[in-house]
Amino acid sequence: MFDWLKKNINKEYPEFWKTYLSKFEKKSNRYVALSIDSTGHNPIKDVILSMGAVAVVNNGIQIGDSYEVLVLQYKYLHENGLSNEFIVESKQPKSGEREAIPALIDYIGNAILVGHRIHLDVELINEALEKLDCGRLKNEALDIEIMQQKLNDNTNKPFTIDVLCGIYNIDKPENYSSSENAYTIALLFLKLKSRLGLN
Repeated sequence: MFDWLKKNINKEYPEFWKTYLSKFEKKSNRYVALSIDSTGHNPIKDVILSMGAVAVVNNGIQIGDSYEVLVLQYKYLHENGLSNEFIVESKQPKSGEREAIPALIDYIGNAILVGHRIHLDVELINEALEKLDCGRLKNEALDIEIMQQKLNDNTNKPFTIDVLCGIYNIDKPENYSSSENAYTIALLFLKLKSRLGLN
């Protein structure tokens, strides 16, 4: 415990993190639908490959208020014998993790995060933040799968995004990307928010 105190007391955080923390002095009315693609489901061993996000304000999706990036992970791909062909072919903006994470943090600010199984996305971001000597995300988070389970009064039934799209008659994009997935999550969130009577 004393080691943790020595390490974290009077810790000097990066400027982007100080700016982020200062945004929580007031509550946000902005939601951010977030989609992260990663190499797997273990936040410690796996890495983020791409991130897509779009804002929802006053029950409307703000197309101009969005974020998307393909995170360059050449070292991880090389060490694990994986192809980097998708990076070369992708038309998404590209950035290294050390630049992409601060940009995402600046983008989300104090917004309420929305996602599908959002806890995994949050843990992946927290792990990346730890590498940058930062704290953990402070944002509230809502999960569209849990929202659907509450609506059905059944917390054991899983709901994939495909199943949710079927329930709410939402067409899934033919060419998958994290930004298109974030938009789909935003559409589903608005439907669920209305059904659950959330402001």
